[in-house]
Amino acid sequence: MLLQHATWPEVESYLESNKGIIIPIGSTEQHGPSGLIGTDALTAEVIGQRLGKATGAFVAPTLNYGMAQHHMAFTGTVTLQPSTMIAVTRDIVMSLVRHGFERIFFVNGHGGNVNSVKAAFSEVQSELVEAKGLRDGGSNHPPDDVRLELHNWWMGEKTTALRKSLYGDREGYHATPSEVAVTWFSFPEQKRDVELGPLEKIKRAYQGPEDFRKLFPDGRMGSDPSLATVEDGERLVLLAVGELAERYRQFLRED
Repeated sequence: MLLQHATWPEVESYLESNKGIIIPIGSTEQHGPSGLIGTDALTAEVIGQRLGKATGAFVAPTLNYGMAQHHMAFTGTVTLQPSTMIAVTRDIVMSLVRHGFERIFFVNGHGGNVNSVKAAFSEVQSELVEAKGLRDGGSNHPPDDVRLELHNWWMGEKTTALRKSLYGDREGYHATPSEVAVTWFSFPEQKRDVELGPLEKIKRAYQGPEDFRKLFPDGRMGSDPSLATVEDGERLVLLAVGELAERYRQFLRED
């Protein structure tokens, strides 16, 4: 169920029996010569919406922009500053909490978001502690029992094992065959057949966007997305959704 396709009375009715919601979150950034700029948001959205169907949960609109400063030397990338990312995440969470959502589950498609989102979680939790002492029992105040989680869709135990079995050390770290495969499965009409150069080995940590492009001229980080197939993408999506659904159901039951 998509939150943006619901009416407010339908959301109120949902909240009578279910306090959970899923938020896909990604980025708009380069993904090498063959990967779509929207890869991180698209993969999170596809998997997040399937997760919502599997669990009967509302799925919020995808946050398509993330912290992608290190990719800004590549045309088409759009980034949020970490402080902006924290503020946006905080505002989204507090809006949902005000209406009665208590289990907010982020499905993430971009590793660069993790630190900012977790910082936002800390701010929210601190704010809720302060608000607890001020409440008068009104329905428009935050509840006590709010839980927040962030899950990278590709990091489940079984999903990780599949990625390793399919691609080994050619999975790499950015513009990976696994994420490209998920986009090809989800949007086969967008598949690109691009001749790629040799893999660039990761020699050291990059220092800003220009240095990132110097180290990784075509945008890939030790990855070989030419290995991606539509069939791989389907297997990865189904496995990731299954693992996340199991965790989400546990998340709803936690005290």
